[in-house]
Amino acid sequence: MQPHQLTSGDVIADRRADYAKMLDESGEQDAAAELMEQALELVPGWAAGWYRLAGYREKAGNTVGAIEAYRQTLAASPDDIFGAELKLALLGDVETPDQPPSSYVERLFDDYADRFETALVEKLDYSVPAKLAALVATTGCHYALAVDLGCGTGLLGPEIRDHVARLEGFDLSQNMLAKAAEKHVYDHLAQADLSLSPEATGLFADGAPHRADLVTAADVLMYLGNLESVFEAVAALMGPGADFAFSVEDAGGEEGFHLAPSLRYAHSEAYVRALCDRHGLDVMTVKKTPIRKDGANVISGILFLTRKAA
Repeated sequence: MQPHQLTSGDVIADRRADYAKMLDESGEQDAAAELMEQALELVPGWAAGWYRLAGYREKAGNTVGAIEAYRQTLAASPDDIFGAELKLALLGDVETPDQPPSSYVERLFDDYADRFETALVEKLDYSVPAKLAALVATTGCHYALAVDLGCGTGLLGPEIRDHVARLEGFDLSQNMLAKAAEKHVYDHLAQADLSLSPEATGLFADGAPHRADLVTAADVLMYLGNLESVFEAVAALMGPGADFAFSVEDAGGEEGFHLAPSLRYAHSEAYVRALCDRHGLDVMTVKKTPIRKDGANVISGILFLTRKAA
């Protein structure tokens, strides 16, 4: 949890929350939860406090108590910047949402921007940009205009820059866009929300439909769940004969998509192929590969290279 979310505005409540954090880190979740409960008696509208209490209760095996605390988080923060609804879905209290709240994803990556590349590349063996760029290179094409969706800090941009004349990048997080700008690789950077309908995403605010002959999305779709509107937006971006290269987390033997404990969505190959078929995209290459670590686990992904009919 980031500094701007830690303070409750009450010195005593903050002190108890700090002690609760220390107890949690030492493995004493029941005691941590008790202290957080005391803090929240002083500041009952503190959304971040309720979210922390929920986490302590969940670790302690108190599922009922965790659900109640996540509900209180939502009540105190209706825009759900903490993703409490996703947690409730994993605990079986609500149906899995088709999309996470945009406010949650934006806050997550705004807070993550400064340490994103160090955490992902150096610690988690993140490999999607290089692997996706290698897939794009197999086409032998030099693209006039590429659009990098969910560009983040711009890890994919340098990998494909030699293959494109103009490169646009879009992301929900302004802090991520600021980091991407520091690379001086993108010709245009702007904010976009891929969870919205195509006309509302922001992808067409400064550019015409069907302008791209390459669209990329590296490790983006796992934050979106139901991908129907995303593929509508991508199809609206692509000109005839354009390519779309992207990755998903592999749902394994499951059909459709599901919410993982990481609060990311995993998608099946069959689900993605059906989307491609509906939106006029021919699947040229499919590659299953490890894409990152998550603790001691290796996360499996699927890379796709598709082409719109000319």
